Amino acid sequence: MPCTPDPALCRALGTDLATAGFTADALRDAWGEAADGAIARGLRLPAERALAGRSDALAVLARLLVLGLRQPVAVVDAALPQTGAAGLVALGLAMTDAGDVVPRAVIRPQEFGDDAGDAHWWIASDLDEAALGGPLPEDHVLGVGGASLTLAGLQLPGHVGRVLDIGTGCGIQALRARRDADLVVATDVSQRALHFTRLNSLVNGFDGIEERRGSLFEPVAGEQFDRVVSNPPFVITPRSEGVPAYEYRDGGLVGDALVAEVVSGVGAHLAPGGVAQLLGNWEYRDGEDGLDRVRQWVAASAVPLDAWVLEREVLDPLAYAELWTRDGGTPPGSPDAQRLLGAWLDDFAERGVTAVGFGYVLLRRAGGSAPTLARYERVTQPVGGALGPHLTAALAVHDRLAGLDDAALAACVLQVAPDVTEARHHLPGAEDPSVIELRQGGAFARVLEVDPALAGLVGACDGDLPVGVLVDAIAQLLEVDAAELRADLLPRVRELLFTQFLQFA
Repeated sequence: MPCTPDPALCRALGTDLATAGFTADALRDAWGEAADGAIARGLRLPAERALAGRSDALAVLARLLVLGLRQPVAVVDAALPQTGAAGLVALGLAMTDAGDVVPRAVIRPQEFGDDAGDAHWWIASDLDEAALGGPLPEDHVLGVGGASLTLAGLQLPGHVGRVLDIGTGCGIQALRARRDADLVVATDVSQRALHFTRLNSLVNGFDGIEERRGSLFEPVAGEQFDRVVSNPPFVITPRSEGVPAYEYRDGGLVGDALVAEVVSGVGAHLAPGGVAQLLGNWEYRDGEDGLDRVRQWVAASAVPLDAWVLEREVLDPLAYAELWTRDGGTPPGSPDAQRLLGAWLDDFAERGVTAVGFGYVLLRRAGGSAPTLARYERVTQPVGGALGPHLTAALAVHDRLAGLDDAALAACVLQVAPDVTEARHHLPGAEDPSVIELRQGGAFARVLEVDPALAGLVGACDGDLPVGVLVDAIAQLLEVDAAELRADLLPRVRELLFTQFLQFA
């Protein structure tokens, strides 16, 4: 693979792909929803059958660049008139053999949408196990997966100056960050990954992305950034002979030490008020809660950090080992799979690991001498859509609430968020509900069980009267002490504002 992709060839490739209508929607229309889902599971046959007999540019490019199937040079030249087969070879994306173009990489259309609008990109990465027909090589550069899209959607919107993308891989986070940033510095230990990042930047018409090789913070020693984003190689991997060390997922350290290094070290590279966002794993060891380990990493930072950590999933050691054995392309049940499972289970047993958590970490360089936000929670229900705007709004609410005592909060006028509904559950024949729930339609889709007093307060928040007046009226209605009711409800109102069930009117 060439060290520096030719900018003119990259621009030509982007033009050819656009002319061919090489989009995610067009591919789904070409082979259908069922085949599209099968591709995500590593099954190419349904898509191959759907494209049988077609020789148009979209079909040729779908076979070559998505499914990883060799195609005749002549039809590739016709499908890519500006780039041609020779251009793909020069970019390191293919080779020729006996009159055919043989792919060395995949290029997949990628849709992304946020408050700035919809984006349509083409992302090149290494051939997957379906195209390779076996386990991945250790220097494999991964394409865009579910975790990549999750982190891209978590990135906070809004213009910033400098962003650092640690472990850039194919460059998807760098491209997302560049929509809001003047400059993105993308780092990786893999020269191959940096090549793909550069190529993807050029094909999609991005400038302002600077690639640097090195581990973690080494390439940016002494520098600070307004944002840091990272989908680091956080997978916990046994340090045993014969266990593949995939660069895209394995940082070479024991257990969850790599995530610990990122969390404890990133503060020094954040400008005042700067925010870091990353995905990660953390271990549960001998009864120690995984989120408590993350608290210790945050506390070890040389600069004070606000922290908001959301655990999304917890796996037992066997499930974790099975997940990452399959991820590398090792067939389940095979002798190699059994050997790898044993190595993982031995590693976990040696260190007393009883479970592994996965989640999102948001860190912010505190404005003062001490953090004001330390939120560690488990949010395991399904969520959808880009969460960056929700996180931004929650941080803004937190900062506003930090300056409001209870008297000031009581003077505020609030309203119910437009995506919030209420559900009441009654036992048969009962007049009063046994359960009252507030349900959030967007953001983290939280469901909160509330008592009649809080339900009444939320229902009365219509942007008209201050909170304190409403609490006093509810206290009179329920025949309880107003001061005691305020002391009970106002902390919960703060929580409802942060989680955005309620909004400042």
